[in-house]
Amino acid sequence: MNYKLFRKLNFLGINSFIIDLSSPLNISYFWNFGSLLGLMLLIQFLTGLFLSFHYSASVLMAYESVIHIVRDVNGGWLLRYMHINGASFFFIFLYFHVGRGLYYFSFKKTLVWLTGVIIFLLLMMIAFMGYILPWGQMSLWGATVITNLLSSIPVWGEMIVYWIWGGYSVGNPTLIRFFSFHFFFPFFMIFVIFLHLIFLHGTGSGNPLGLSGSYDKIYFYPYFLFKDFIGFFFFMFIYLSVVFFFPLILVDSENFIVANSMITPLHIQPEWYYLFSYAILRSVPNKLGGVISLFCSILILLILMFINSKFNSLKFYPFMDFTYFLFINNLFLLMWVGSCPIEYPFYGIGQLLGFFFFFFFFMYVYFVKFWDNLLN
Repeated sequence: MNYKLFRKLNFLGINSFIIDLSSPLNISYFWNFGSLLGLMLLIQFLTGLFLSFHYSASVLMAYESVIHIVRDVNGGWLLRYMHINGASFFFIFLYFHVGRGLYYFSFKKTLVWLTGVIIFLLLMMIAFMGYILPWGQMSLWGATVITNLLSSIPVWGEMIVYWIWGGYSVGNPTLIRFFSFHFFFPFFMIFVIFLHLIFLHGTGSGNPLGLSGSYDKIYFYPYFLFKDFIGFFFFMFIYLSVVFFFPLILVDSENFIVANSMITPLHIQPEWYYLFSYAILRSVPNKLGGVISLFCSILILLILMFINSKFNSLKFYPFMDFTYFLFINNLFLLMWVGSCPIEYPFYGIGQLLGFFFFFFFFMYVYFVKFWDNLLN
């Protein structure tokens, strides 16, 4: 490496933070999703910044400003399609990242896992507020349904909803606030991501063999840096293929109709990456219970931090290894149920799938602890 560049990097702290970072020799491409999430964050941040130059946060102009960006602004169509598809790729990489962490016991690094769950919650909130900004039919009614859930909070629930709305229904003050929050919260998320990386580099990455310790490690640069760039290349190929050839494949058709508070869509549903939580929410007959279940569908990840296994991978637990892939299939089925109307038989199927979703995590904790006690 060039000596002058090395000194500059060392002065900036990048040398010790990335270049001299020791990484396990045998980590696979499943460890690429962390760097891909970083790249995706950069793309979302830049495209969102340029889109904000032309967006108008007004119920009278929001929909038209989005049309103006696509039709009249030079490269505006590219910025918008990169941003809306970037959100989907962000969640795809996030779910792979969390899934890999579940399989290889990343939750044993408690501070890393805790900050990761906080990032997950922040990302879901940021993406939800961004979905409201185009001010189409699904934007308006999605905001109405989701914000109304807070009215189930005892005593102060209704007051909180009116405060978020800025009135007695979703309107112009709501849109302005969501635009401000959608722009501000990514900066807070970047701070949490920085903490996430500090804690990760303090403990070191895991590996597919489930080994720990300081042996069999090599420098991050140049080996894994080049490996990450290979992942970037394949990602950009798929990402740009979607942006150029199938830019609206993941967009709800109802959102191409300007928001109208007098006409309710036949079936209100969130974006695909919320569907598993949405299916759990509506499977609970009680409103407050549904809201609690919605938040617990993410916060349940924190229960795994209480596992202190002697092993570092599910491959050492054949029964749980098999159950893990059943759980993945269960997630896909929950997403399918969340996209279906609330009627027979989808309502009952959603309740069964939701029960297994939570049961898996408690079984995960109990089985691993039981097996470790048995071996000891």
